[in-house]
Amino acid sequence: MSVHLVGAGPGDPGLITARGLELVRSCEVLVYDRLVAPELVDEAPSDSLRIGRGRLGQQAINDLLVAYGRRGLDVVRLKGGDPFVFGRGGEEALALAEAGVPFEVVPGVSSLSAVPAAAGIPVTHRGISSQVTIAAGHDLDALDWAGLARAPGTLVFFMALTSLPELARRLITAGRAAETPVAVIEKGTLAEQVTVTAALSEIAEVAADLDPPALVVVGEVVRLEEQLRETVEPLASPA
Repeated sequence: MSVHLVGAGPGDPGLITARGLELVRSCEVLVYDRLVAPELVDEAPSDSLRIGRGRLGQQAINDLLVAYGRRGLDVVRLKGGDPFVFGRGGEEALALAEAGVPFEVVPGVSSLSAVPAAAGIPVTHRGISSQVTIAAGHDLDALDWAGLARAPGTLVFFMALTSLPELARRLITAGRAAETPVAVIEKGTLAEQVTVTAALSEIAEVAADLDPPALVVVGEVVRLEEQLRETVEPLASPA
């Protein structure tokens, strides 16, 4: 195997899988995303080539993986969360497959459930939510707002902080109740994590001072955060 698409987890470096950490510690080339914890980058061998994504576009990343993979080097592509959940891992896998470069996918802990959990919000809960719908919030015109407004259970939006005012307006216009509880979680699973909650009609104003990365959770499960916030412990990575 020459290229490994590895999920680094949602932020806290302790949430990478054992398999993922093993690969990082033995790689010859590490290509990593901006939001990957520096502690994980430092786990790569001292003589490895480390390439931060920085301003590199997706095609440039694909080309790098193919080029180093063809040379037979042990390459780790370290991606935030899970490679196949809004991580563009599918695009990289297709590029490698088309080039005939062997690869494996090492799943990671996705922000989808980990970030709400770190804030004391279970995305599913018996009697409250038995369905989770996820969507990307950076391209609102691509979403089915009528379908999202009707969807039972919990809605989770990635990359939606900057579009939150319009997102909330469209959900309400499409039929979602204005009083639906919403949580916005900034820097989830990290020591700097911040969680704010409000009704759908008010959440954009309440979350106006938050910065990305942030996750938006919509649904009745958010009310559980109020019951758990005093006792839920923040995640702490091993020393």
